[in-house]
Amino acid sequence: MNIKGWVGVGIALSAGLACEAAMAGVSIGVNLGVPVAPVYAAPAPVYAAPAPVYEAPPPPPPPVVYQPAPVVVAPAPAIVVGWHGDRYWDGYRYWGRRDWYAHHGGYGYRHW
Repeated sequence: MNIKGWVGVGIALSAGLACEAAMAGVSIGVNLGVPVAPVYAAPAPVYAAPAPVYEAPPPPPPPVVYQPAPVVVAPAPAIVVGWHGDRYWDGYRYWGRRDWYAHHGGYGYRHW
């Protein structure tokens, strides 16, 4: 072991022996004391807040009800079979004047 190692071991041992904690022991002590005359002092003042007052919460407001406006349905306009301007309504579809005559055999077409 070199010199630096021996110096370190020496410092460690001297620190361990010099430490009071290394010399720990158990001791028991007995104390006998004479009681002193009692001392009476005024108690400290106590500041107490008044007790809280609990009240019932107010009732909730009534619910808001929105009534929709009444729906007015106008009657459907009556559509009559026949010519309406330049179109012919046969109950199913509107025919243009040219289409009607082309489909029904021209201007002199008769059903009988």
